[in-house]
Amino acid sequence: MKVFRYETTGGWFKGNTHIHSTASDGGMTFTQLAELYAGGGYDFLFRTDHWVASDVASDKAAAGDPPVPLLWLDGIELDGNDDAGAAYHVVCLGLVRGMAREMGLEAGLAAARRQGAMCILAHPHWTGNTLDDTLRHDFDGVEVYNHVCRFLNGKSDGAIHWTAMLAENPNVLAFAADDAHLWPGHHGWNGGWVMVNASACTAEAITAALRAGNFYSSCGPEIRSIECRGNQVRVETSPVQFVRLVGPAWNGRPQGAFGGPLLTEASFELPADWPWIWLEMEDIQGRRAWTNPLYRI
Repeated sequence: MKVFRYETTGGWFKGNTHIHSTASDGGMTFTQLAELYAGGGYDFLFRTDHWVASDVASDKAAAGDPPVPLLWLDGIELDGNDDAGAAYHVVCLGLVRGMAREMGLEAGLAAARRQGAMCILAHPHWTGNTLDDTLRHDFDGVEVYNHVCRFLNGKSDGAIHWTAMLAENPNVLAFAADDAHLWPGHHGWNGGWVMVNASACTAEAITAALRAGNFYSSCGPEIRSIECRGNQVRVETSPVQFVRLVGPAWNGRPQGAFGGPLLTEASFELPADWPWIWLEMEDIQGRRAWTNPLYRI
């Protein structure tokens, strides 16, 4: 049964699901990161250091003593090779315990899943993952954009991997992320983020909205509203050059034009025979935003 994914009566909250601190290979402390990102309009951040499982509740500063300018959430990034020899980086969102690099990637993934974490394939283009690699471990989501990888070698786009995953599971979610490290030679932040629609900016509400896919990912464009009536979807956005309805293979329906007037809204009829559909917005600077698959199946 298809159910329209988006329910946007809550507030929009800006966050990042992939950053690094001095706890692994980042150049800033959690306090410095919180101040930096709060100044950029962020409401929440996940702690995703390499093989360092966070525990925000045990951190008095993160728990609000003294007050913190944003919400910290738990996570970890796993990296390594699976039993087939393929390399992976996987961001796991949620509180996980008992993690150590020595256990290896597959055992780490299994432990994270047992503890209820969301497992997101990170920067597959940069890592060199094949399309077969993306299908091997039943990921909950994939980074459709990674900002640091854009700087490092231009391999920031995970859309082709996402489409391969959707062919197997039409519920796979898309994430844009900074993967910020913030030390000399590895700079860049506030280039890719998620906008979550939730009842409140609490750990419970943000986590539930992420799991439901009630968010969009962006490098710039904003979605002001999105709704579905019957087989018609309507979206209101910040000024963009294009809005595209995207389906499998060659299927797509664009609105907008090169050199034409900017759009702030678009409506599309949703084809009944497309197994998955997302919306993509692109502004005049070429920055994009992506919904998740519009239907939960």
